[in-house]
Amino acid sequence: MTEPTAAAPAPLFGASDIRRLAEEIGIRPTKTLGQNFVIDGNTIRRIVSVASIGADETVLEVGPGLGSLTLGLLDAAKAVVAVEIDPVLAAKLPETVRTWRPEAADSFHLVQADAMKVTSLPVEPTALVANLPYNVAVPVVLHLLQHFPSLQHGLVMVQDEVADRLAAGPGSKTYGVPSVKAAWYSSMRKAGVIGMNVFWPAPKIHSGLVAFTRREAPVTTATRAQVFAVIDAAFAQRRKTLRAALAGWAGGAAEAERCLVAAGVDPTARGEVIDINAFARIAEAREATA
Repeated sequence: MTEPTAAAPAPLFGASDIRRLAEEIGIRPTKTLGQNFVIDGNTIRRIVSVASIGADETVLEVGPGLGSLTLGLLDAAKAVVAVEIDPVLAAKLPETVRTWRPEAADSFHLVQADAMKVTSLPVEPTALVANLPYNVAVPVVLHLLQHFPSLQHGLVMVQDEVADRLAAGPGSKTYGVPSVKAAWYSSMRKAGVIGMNVFWPAPKIHSGLVAFTRREAPVTTATRAQVFAVIDAAFAQRRKTLRAALAGWAGGAAEAERCLVAAGVDPTARGEVIDINAFARIAEAREATA
């Protein structure tokens, strides 16, 4: 008796498919929108695998472009909601899904909008998987984590340097505003590096994968905005001590020192060595006497 053969994996886009689709709708990737389309099926499979998408999940994809990653996500998830800012690309996507994944057409939802302005979606997403334009990657991730608490985990592909910043911990040379603000919402880790030749057009730098898992925000009476104001002030002059860097925010160096001491933070330390919980305590100490 012969063993049944495993079903062949569903086809994904190759370089010729991407170029043909682009030609059909008359587009060329633009630097303005940071468009670099993935042309390698194995890279798509790797991203979907590392993202650990469950079969019952709804995935939010930002910037689906021509749909190469979209197809891989539809193979793994219950549903995909894609947010695309380019109207020409957005108009083509539903047709592409119907052609390449007809059985998943009803599981695909398209929102033609700027991801930085989206505050509601037709379905509630549980995961974020996206190939994000380098110039807006950090604000997009922070915006989505803020407005969609249903996002429990995800994987984003960004410029490798940005990936290092998002995943950095206190004391690292790359630790800064993106690292601390992202830590308000989630734990982040570097999950891999992607080469340049899997994209069209090929970027001049490598891309990095960042995986995140949602966690509870720090327990504090300060608001998120108040904590983020401390973070911005601390890193605006990152080489200065916190006592000096926070003087403007606190209304004077003496008041900054009082807040730091009350928060259990060394006033001579720099912002790059303290974590999100310490920033929350500093904000709380200031608000306690405001």
